[in-house]
Amino acid sequence: MSGNKAKIKFNPSNFEIIEEGDYVVCAVSGKNIPLNQLTYWNVELQEAYFSPKEAQQRYEELNKK
Repeated sequence: MSGNKAKIKFNPSNFEIIEEGDYVVCAVSGKNIPLNQLTYWNVELQEAYFSPKEAQQRYEELNKK
């Protein structure tokens, strides 16, 4: 993906753009996520996820018993 990586602050129901850009990187898969397709993130960890699959994977990693 061409363009610039954005710096984002993730809030519970939205996100704030700290530094303008076109995409963020998924914390699990490393895939680029265009900002207009960014749907999944973790507020506590300030991480973005490409899809529900990556979000679930991170949840399971954090909640191992």
